[in-house]
Amino acid sequence: MTLSRIGPALLGGLCLALAACASAPVVAPAPDLPAHYPDTADAGAAPDLPGWRALFADARLRALVEAALAHNRDLQVAVARVAEARAQFGIQEAASLPGIDLAAVGERGRTPADLSVTRAPQIASQYRAGAQMLAYEVDFWGRVRSLNAAALAQFLATDEARRAFTLSLVAQVAQAHLLALELDERIDLAGRALATREESFRIMRRRADVGSSSDLELRQAESLLVSTRGERAALERQRAQNAALIQQLTGHAGGTLPAAASLDGQGLEAPLPAGLPAALLTRRPDIRAAEQRLVASHARVDAARAAFLPNITLTAFGGGASAELDGLFRGGASAWNFVPMLRMPLFDGGRTRAALNLAEARQEVAVADYERTVQDAFREVADALPARRWLAVQVAEQRNLVAAEADRARLAGLRFERGASSYLDVLDAQRALFSAEQALVQLRRAHMGSTVTLYKALGGGPQD
Repeated sequence: MTLSRIGPALLGGLCLALAACASAPVVAPAPDLPAHYPDTADAGAAPDLPGWRALFADARLRALVEAALAHNRDLQVAVARVAEARAQFGIQEAASLPGIDLAAVGERGRTPADLSVTRAPQIASQYRAGAQMLAYEVDFWGRVRSLNAAALAQFLATDEARRAFTLSLVAQVAQAHLLALELDERIDLAGRALATREESFRIMRRRADVGSSSDLELRQAESLLVSTRGERAALERQRAQNAALIQQLTGHAGGTLPAAASLDGQGLEAPLPAGLPAALLTRRPDIRAAEQRLVASHARVDAARAAFLPNITLTAFGGGASAELDGLFRGGASAWNFVPMLRMPLFDGGRTRAALNLAEARQEVAVADYERTVQDAFREVADALPARRWLAVQVAEQRNLVAAEADRARLAGLRFERGASSYLDVLDAQRALFSAEQALVQLRRAHMGSTVTLYKALGGGPQD
């Protein structure tokens, strides 16, 4: 075999080998998830979760969520980013098709004598008009196809990120609504306790004036009264701040809202089907977004590898040409040209290699981001499941405590009326009962909030 035949054969073999490397698929890492969640039995495949409208029984909460989805500014930014990614995909996809323009070109120039065939200076004109095809890359190695795949995956990732933000917004509105109901109940309890404290302090001051009670008992009653006022003020402050948060989340939509159901009427005590951890891969939009970013990074690596291979571009023109402008459209003035060009990188200072290194580094980031997202999702569900179970136990025990403290306060009052104990025992029992009632309301809200947390951790249901 001659050297002239060895060169093309070697070049062809090298191109085929590089093409195989450029199109080699990169397999996404399989997430290492346990067979089931901690402290739970193997529940098997879970049915689909309900949509948020079916999950939330309170008409006011549904109205708040609808207002947030319609007017929240951060969500509007997320939706706009989806439109931006869709447009970028359209721009990239257009690169896979030839572009054809209508063009008219006029040229006039002088040729000096020493370059002229006639050895005399010449002034010549040339006019062309017609359709021309811009430089069109023949995607023999799949570079443009890989860039299209990357743009599509990035668009899908952006859309899934919008879904993830929507789910987070729904959960945040629900949690704020539950906190508002909790604060309403706690403020109501504080108001009733404050009325009792004021009456007790009035009675004790009269008793102290006539000498039937000590100054210590009077000061204890006053201390309990002042502390109750302070707690009520703190609760009012929290309620105002939470109301401002709800206004921000709903975009200050305003309007008349339905009356809110009580905390016990929220209907959030029912269990949610958790299923197997592997279901998170298809349920959670943030995992799907990370997976699409991983797909995009793989496609960019393929495109960067294809840049090492020969690049084939085509340009063409068809129309009329003439040395005179008025002869441009005369018979016999038709002209055309077709220019295929083959380019192969030889030396670019390492730019092509650096571009591949950058794409591979970003691919490693995308792999780590995907694995971290999956692990975070598993941890969130693993945290929310026992939280629901043990919060239910706490609520039951706290109800027992409230009943016991209420009975203790009743007995302390009877003993004081009969002179068997001091009023300090009554004040202590009232203080303990008030704290137990406040804690019960907080636990009830936390238990219902854990349902919302689990719903979000599991990926939620249909958003439409």
